[in-house]
Amino acid sequence: MGLLWAGAVAAQELPQPLTDDDFLSFDMEQAAIGHQLFYDPILSGNRNIACAHCHHPDFGTSDGLSLGIGEGGQGLGPDRTPGSGADKIRKRIPRNSPGLWNLGAKEIHTVFHDGRLSTSDAYNNGFNSPAQEWLPDGLNSLLAAQALFPLTSQFEMAGNVAENQVTGAVHDRIDKGWPILAKRVRTDPFYGPAIAAAFDDIETPEDITITHIANSLAAFMAIEWRSTDSPFDQYLAGKVDALSPAQKDGMDLFYGKARCATCHSGPLLSDQNFHALGLPPFGPGRTRQWDPFVRDVGRMGESNRLEDAYRFRTPMLRNVALTAPYGHNGAFPDLESMIRHHMDPQESLANWTPEMAALPNVPWLQKADFVVWDDRFEMDRQRNKIDIEPVTLSDREVQSLVSFLHALTGASVDTPIFGVPDGFVP
Repeated sequence: MGLLWAGAVAAQELPQPLTDDDFLSFDMEQAAIGHQLFYDPILSGNRNIACAHCHHPDFGTSDGLSLGIGEGGQGLGPDRTPGSGADKIRKRIPRNSPGLWNLGAKEIHTVFHDGRLSTSDAYNNGFNSPAQEWLPDGLNSLLAAQALFPLTSQFEMAGNVAENQVTGAVHDRIDKGWPILAKRVRTDPFYGPAIAAAFDDIETPEDITITHIANSLAAFMAIEWRSTDSPFDQYLAGKVDALSPAQKDGMDLFYGKARCATCHSGPLLSDQNFHALGLPPFGPGRTRQWDPFVRDVGRMGESNRLEDAYRFRTPMLRNVALTAPYGHNGAFPDLESMIRHHMDPQESLANWTPEMAALPNVPWLQKADFVVWDDRFEMDRQRNKIDIEPVTLSDREVQSLVSFLHALTGASVDTPIFGVPDGFVP
């Protein structure tokens, strides 16, 4: 959800409908390879987790959890368990797994909750990223660059240091693990010949690099999860009866009194900017190496600007009704509770309870799950950095907003081009 900015705001105009011209073009043959790779644990250090474990269509391309269970876990979605013995997880994923809808849009210039990956000339490779100048050449999109980083994350897909060659290499330098994964893929009897046939710049499997893998994943995600046929999209295209009366009332509130569109603006329903909403903190945090305690400073972790503290990127809202729980850490279980937090962040923060978080039981981590609440200085800092002010909405108006957000669900979300492969076993 976005920002209800302080001060009087006039009703905003509706965005233009999304068209083919708003999206990058990708190759279908490459997408078919990316489809298989997305559901294949071959890209994880210990070969025990796939991209789909945290981004599954059954959960709106998320995972149904506040904070995910990454490398070492077992199962899928809210039923995923943290593993056992030497393979058990060492840490929860620090932030909520975002949905993957419409990431092939040309307009997108920044991704991740803290914006740590963006289009830029900072390193002469087209991107400002955690890999800096070591990002591989030839990536076809921001989405392809994004696909590379879960592969290097210890707790997401790489595995713990000393467990496998990939995570050991990444520990040396972020780009050192990618060639190991690329060798795995190009020596696979299916992937090697398929990728060589799908890309014009190579002739044999020996030429395959991590760039071809990332570009395949990007092609799949962009094609599979493009969503532009919701009732709202139909309304924008001129079908005046596409919205129910309640959804139409909610749309009027969204673009008017409730001021949601101040930040959820434009055709993608996001300003791609960063705002502090005062969401209840919990989990391991995404601490910087010099942070002496558990916390997540959001955008400041990337920008190193104090004014960016506790600000997080405005998410796009297509299919938002499918991607609960909500917020950068999944603090709220449903759309209504997230809307009510926007109405009065301070009151919502005061009344929030840990039971509202969807956190699988992990006994060896639970002591730290809510430890940040014992740090009154950190909690004061977060309470004092909120970019939104209260707005008064009736219960009926809240329900109208919920109805409108449901009108952002695409008509074809249950009939994707590729679907879940028969061989995918969580």
